[in-house]
Amino acid sequence: MPRLRPAQHLPPRSTRARVGLFGGSFDPPHQGHLHVAQTALKRLGLDEVWWIVARGNPLKESPADFEARTAAVQILVRGQGGMNVSDVELHAHLTYTIDTVSLFKEHSPGARFVWIMGADSLLHFHHWKSWQTLARTLPIAVIARPGALHAPSTSPFAKVFSDARTPENAAPVLVDQNAPAWTYLTAPLHPASSTAIRRGRSG
Repeated sequence: MPRLRPAQHLPPRSTRARVGLFGGSFDPPHQGHLHVAQTALKRLGLDEVWWIVARGNPLKESPADFEARTAAVQILVRGQGGMNVSDVELHAHLTYTIDTVSLFKEHSPGARFVWIMGADSLLHFHHWKSWQTLARTLPIAVIARPGALHAPSTSPFAKVFSDARTPENAAPVLVDQNAPAWTYLTAPLHPASSTAIRRGRSG
């Protein structure tokens, strides 16, 4: 197997790029994750997407070894233009998304950031620490996922921030908007699921 380059921590301090932040346990990463990242990269007109491998997830059982998950993400995105992998949560001892996003914004103040998530994550977003503060910190792009097609209308997040929703046809300007601002991107649904993959391994 070709040697993987070390995961990066943060974008350059001086960057002024349009950057998508895509966080998750990625336990394991799969083609569905890649589909979400690629959809956001293209439809939002981003320069790059940073995959932020979570050190842990307070809402789930402990994920697999961090280094193994990071390496798996690197393999998944290898050769994909505009994709970067960050291990900053391990090195900065971070657990919560609000803290990780704050670090990215403080480190690269000239960048324009947007948070990327699948609609399946939106269903549980209101359980995240300081979720309303996070929604007011940077724009959010939600990508369609199987089993969560009603999340953009029925989730607590969607109800609280209904007035901040940007039409899908205006997605390219989302990253330039002041938060709170969010959009929902319909796309061909990819059936891959980390939960299903883990169940298959244990079966």
